[in-house]
Amino acid sequence: MINSDWSRRDFLKTAGTATLGALAANAPVAVGSEAEPAPEPTADSLIVLWMGGGMASTETFDPKRYVPFERGMDPDRVLSTFPQIDTAVDHIKFSAGLERIAGVMDRGALIRSYTAGDLGFILHSRHQYQWHTGYAPPQTVAAPHIGAVISRTLGPRDEAMPAFIDIGQRFDVGEGEELKAFHTAGFLGSEYGPFIVPYPDQAADTVRPPKGMSVSRFQNRHKLYQKLLAESPLGEYGSDYQQQSLIRSMDNAHRLLSSPAAKAFDLSLEPKESLAEYLPEGVDPATLSSASFRRDGSYEAQTVGRFGLGCLLARRLVEKGARFIEVTTEYIPFLNWDTHEHGHQRLVDMKRQIDRPVARLILDLEERGLLDRTLVVLASEFSRDMMTEGKPGRKVRDQVFVPEKIQEEKHYGMHRHFTDAGCVLLFGGGVKRGVLHGVTAEERPCKTISDRVVIEDLHATLYRAMGISPRHAYEIEQRPFYVTRDGLGRPIEALFG
Repeated sequence: MINSDWSRRDFLKTAGTATLGALAANAPVAVGSEAEPAPEPTADSLIVLWMGGGMASTETFDPKRYVPFERGMDPDRVLSTFPQIDTAVDHIKFSAGLERIAGVMDRGALIRSYTAGDLGFILHSRHQYQWHTGYAPPQTVAAPHIGAVISRTLGPRDEAMPAFIDIGQRFDVGEGEELKAFHTAGFLGSEYGPFIVPYPDQAADTVRPPKGMSVSRFQNRHKLYQKLLAESPLGEYGSDYQQQSLIRSMDNAHRLLSSPAAKAFDLSLEPKESLAEYLPEGVDPATLSSASFRRDGSYEAQTVGRFGLGCLLARRLVEKGARFIEVTTEYIPFLNWDTHEHGHQRLVDMKRQIDRPVARLILDLEERGLLDRTLVVLASEFSRDMMTEGKPGRKVRDQVFVPEKIQEEKHYGMHRHFTDAGCVLLFGGGVKRGVLHGVTAEERPCKTISDRVVIEDLHATLYRAMGISPRHAYEIEQRPFYVTRDGLGRPIEALFG
């Protein structure tokens, strides 16, 4: 058990040490499992829609008793601040504000019993690290992101298209260094790390030479950079493998610039009618501009539309052969899904941000004949509750003030971090349609009652769809590093038809 006083500074120290260790690592060797061969894949591509910050399940995909706001109310009464709505599946209900995703629920499966790890004092970046790598920090090696594992194990679907693409997350905002700790390929090598697109409306610029630089000048710079890397070792921590992996990653990025696949990054080539379908209701595509996307902390139409454009970009990239894509609403402390205050109104805004584009993505993939072989996963690091921090019976330090009586609307909604039950949506990729997995209590604490899902089993499920055994491993530091924790992950077979 990690000490509950483990801090952000401790996280950075251990993450930094692991990163230096990754630079020193030699070529990782794949270690197969004869006892458990790779399963037959049901998906060729995986899209993760990341709700960074802690999406309250009782306010979204696992609604409980609706309690409207009234001054002087007891916070313990508040279970859901939205009424329930029907979905396309009779036995599954959502909360209001997710009507469009509700309309495509018959194309997917819903897990309501995802349980986050017991990591002591709750820190978003640590739980996000565990979700994305399958391992709780700290680790003695730099654990690779799930996208990097898939990139390394399966390779690209198209040689010119990056196998692992990350859309929407900036690293110059709060906890940026912690986020960088798991947005890497770790010991697998730079060539398997993410191609990062922080602003989807500017994605075309990421596959062009810098503005004002000719193609020939850019190519000359690339050759010079290759020469410098080849002649200059990374230092006392750098191994030959990691150095060559970095060179190969630069070669891959350079190859993309001159490839027809680069056009997939250019959203200006998308018909305006299609682009509008990925934006929240009432957002005019003509109002979108690059400058407006750089603002954070507000819910202007341009900011709200950023995630939707990320979903559109993901669809275009899958069409052109991308293997793994993550699109995020972006994790910024105290913003977006990190609802420490104004919980109800913040979720009104966040639902508006995701409802239309998520549904449109599913329908577009289906209409193009891609959904059957593309697994789409919507998830968050943990859920939220008004009263309970952590899990029932595993009390951790409260990080949010909740008054004895709610007098202001800013205290109406889910504020504390709840790790005993959370929701994961899965569409396509061989997953059964209209399936509900897991049951949670109807009254507080709204904990998991049956079919608990932990991270190694969730990852095993995703890997199973992609044709990777949960016991697949890479030998590093003379020991196997499994793609699920100690190779213990077991796929949820009930989700597959």
